[in-house]
Amino acid sequence: MSTASQPALAQVLLASARHIHEVLTGSSLTDCLARTPSTVRAAAQAHSFYTLRHLGLAQELRRLLVPRQPKDPIADALLMQALLLVDVAVRFQADREAFIDRPETPIYSVHTVVDQAVEAAQSQRQLRPFKNLLNAVLRRFIRERETLLEQALKAPVARWNHPTWWVQRLKKAYPSDWQRILETAAIPAPLTLRVNQRRCSVARLLALLEQAQISAWSPGHETVILEQARPVQHIPAFDLGWWSVQDSSAQIAGRLLPVTDGMRVLDACAAPGGKTAHLLERADIHLVALDVDAKRLERVSENIQRLGLDGDHVHLRAAPAQDLDTWWDGVPFDAILADVPCTAAGIVRRHPDIRWLRRESDIHATSALQQQILKALWGTLKPEGHLLYVTCSIFPEEGQQQLDQFLTEHADAVLLPESPLQVLSSLETRDHPGGDGFFYALLQKSAH
Repeated sequence: MSTASQPALAQVLLASARHIHEVLTGSSLTDCLARTPSTVRAAAQAHSFYTLRHLGLAQELRRLLVPRQPKDPIADALLMQALLLVDVAVRFQADREAFIDRPETPIYSVHTVVDQAVEAAQSQRQLRPFKNLLNAVLRRFIRERETLLEQALKAPVARWNHPTWWVQRLKKAYPSDWQRILETAAIPAPLTLRVNQRRCSVARLLALLEQAQISAWSPGHETVILEQARPVQHIPAFDLGWWSVQDSSAQIAGRLLPVTDGMRVLDACAAPGGKTAHLLERADIHLVALDVDAKRLERVSENIQRLGLDGDHVHLRAAPAQDLDTWWDGVPFDAILADVPCTAAGIVRRHPDIRWLRRESDIHATSALQQQILKALWGTLKPEGHLLYVTCSIFPEEGQQQLDQFLTEHADAVLLPESPLQVLSSLETRDHPGGDGFFYALLQKSAH
């Protein structure tokens, strides 16, 4: 429930409505939040995440209630957000126990939502003409909620809260699993840490967290999962470099690529540096961290400095991976991590804006770029060296189909049996860490 220490709900609704509008016009939520005043950022993020996870339902409800979409996009986003919050308020009053383990859900009374949505419109000159519409539509939804929800949920976009093309592609690719994949995407991912074993052990970090009264557990390896997410600044030993935030599926990369002391290793498409750091934690290697975005490379530098992994053995290069003349010195690599650009369709639990930012045509564009990068990087790998091909996608065009084409065109490429291949997003349990959707293929270049 809202508390006095939080900013006024009207301010939060406005900030979140702007986020929704900007995402629908092509801006990432991360960029939107960076532009949001700190006084409302945390609350607006929670509201934006919730709205984006249920945006298909919100769009269909608004279509049923207001067939002629409001001309002002902020008013439209404000209305959709308020409809979802009213629905939550009614469900909370009917069954409070159902929300005990859902701290990410914004909960207010029905009266508060209606009052503050109208107040938000009243506070902005361009939105004032829409305040009566907001009030009337929300009150009608309260009266006719069950009927309207039944109608709305007949539409696939409302039932699954993904674009229709996305749902259709998953049905085709995963005829037995597509519903589970979409249902998992609706549930916020846990906060997962990777322990920097050069500075700490899993047991030591778990003991420190217990001392700080933070419930956490480890499914194995370097992984620690918190029972409840919280800002990293509120978790002990962040500044000491004892751990990094990294999804359990993403942690597979650092364990799968064979690296040993003295190797020359390339991390292509390295930013923001989670996998870079993991490789450096595992062995004393000479590493080139490559990324096309110089600004994002700054985050790689910051991360490895915090973890105590920087030094003369690490070299950062800003250049396109496929354009070898701009960055490669001609000396082959023993191992390459190719975490190539993709649609990021496997990480929508953590980034619910992705499903609304992507277009179906993006799959073809990213697949073509992946082919270019793979072909270029293969030429920089030593005979008997290893290349780990990675995407955080669940679309076959960015995984298995890409691999099949590469193996057809490169007779010297051998797929190793330890390759996980398609890893689907899953929920965590005490026996399984869960994780995002990734594709992994470990290749070795034959000596002849």
